[in-house]
Amino acid sequence: MTTYPSDPLNIPFSSSPGLPADVETIARVSAAYDVAGAADRGTFDDLTEFLAALCEVPIALVTVMDDQIQRFLARVGTELTQSPREISFCTHAIDGPGLMEVADASVDARFADNPLVTGPLHLRFYAGVPLISAEGVAFGTICVFDTEARTGLTPLQRQGMEVVARAALARLDSERGGREESVAAARRRHKLEDSERRFRTLADTMPQMVWSTLPDGFHDYYNARWYEYTGMPEGTTDGEAWNGVFHADDQERARALWRRSLETGEPYQIEYRLRHADGTYRWVLGRALPVRDGHGTITRWFGTCTDIHAQKLALEEREVISQELSHRIKNIFAVVAGLISFAARGRPEFASAAADLRQRITALGRAHDFVRPHSAHSRPTPRQDSLHGLLGELFEAYQRPGQPRIVIEGAEIAVDDRAATPIALLFHELATNATKYGALSVENGSIAVRISVEGDAATMVWTEHGGPRIAAAPVGSGFGSQLIELSAVRQLGGTVSRDWTPGGLVATITTPLSSFSRA
Repeated sequence: MTTYPSDPLNIPFSSSPGLPADVETIARVSAAYDVAGAADRGTFDDLTEFLAALCEVPIALVTVMDDQIQRFLARVGTELTQSPREISFCTHAIDGPGLMEVADASVDARFADNPLVTGPLHLRFYAGVPLISAEGVAFGTICVFDTEARTGLTPLQRQGMEVVARAALARLDSERGGREESVAAARRRHKLEDSERRFRTLADTMPQMVWSTLPDGFHDYYNARWYEYTGMPEGTTDGEAWNGVFHADDQERARALWRRSLETGEPYQIEYRLRHADGTYRWVLGRALPVRDGHGTITRWFGTCTDIHAQKLALEEREVISQELSHRIKNIFAVVAGLISFAARGRPEFASAAADLRQRITALGRAHDFVRPHSAHSRPTPRQDSLHGLLGELFEAYQRPGQPRIVIEGAEIAVDDRAATPIALLFHELATNATKYGALSVENGSIAVRISVEGDAATMVWTEHGGPRIAAAPVGSGFGSQLIELSAVRQLGGTVSRDWTPGGLVATITTPLSSFSRA
């Protein structure tokens, strides 16, 4: 046996391992209410005073139960704030469906030996109504005691106790709701703070500079790497001050791109020069993406800055070397063409073959010059990955000012250096033959090149108009025809067909789209 420490009556009690099975449930429900706060605030004091007056008794209580103790949230007529659950009258009241009355506890077998009856309090009469939670668990009571035995409450008093019980429960539910909301809010706040700590820790370990802004673009966060890299004091680049550490030549471009992303919600990406802590400017890659809520509204932007200075310099050096190499290859084409002309002058019988060979090499030189790496000053006007542009470059020698003789129509297809050589040889042979025997051999002849794409295949149709009338298809095939077959079939992986119509040659070349570009 032990003595309950808070009991001024020094009533003995035990830990009572034989408590009902639902005691833990009752205790959990009670714990959900802010009982301590309610007692301190006097939430139920007016109810106990009313009960005492209504029932004409000296003692009135509002109580809740936990696993061992009955706590008094409000009391009239006693200084006790709690009592052991094992001697509580209310333990029996919460097991019943409604109002419980005990006329004379001294003759009731349940309470005759109870210290509250035999001891100084000398309790005799009891009436209690259980407080039942929304979960259907009775976890407390409103109750009254008298030191004299009574026959019972009047109907009005019973009705009044039911009304007070409902009022007490409503106040407890209000306390519970507020407490649950505050607990939930605290949990959310703790979770948010924990998430923020985790994010900052992760961001500070990243080699990139990490930043974040409000939906309107106001910068309010940078990780430690940003301040370490730029050497700027913490907080000095907040708001719009970030642009001040950009190179002067990049500031307006960066600001314009950022404004566009803020207006459209499109991802932000830019290469610019950022001032390093040592005072030099280094190339960085800036990227940012918006974070949106369930309605699609942007709630924040997160971005990174990555130092690409070494890669940028290496790329520039590689471009210089590539341009120099391509320039030398172009010169080789010119040297070879010159050697052919020089050799042909000593062997007049080979002049015609030498001229054809020189023209083919010149065509290859034009194709290479079109797709090779260029500087900003030497880059051709048409897109370098453009089939229209490549063919236009090849056919330029055959055109007349203001009167194009070869017209290119239809779909645009991207080409790279791998496809440029066979395309140049193929169409050079067609143009050369048209100049000797076909539409370009007469004053008003013309040619249409129609390009179309269907599925994963491309078709190029060469159609001659206004040339010499063709009575029949040529017999046999020369080197030029073989070169066309080699370019279209073996190198481009396609097919080529020729239709010798009376109006001129119609050549159809069909190739896989993948043959035009590695991409």
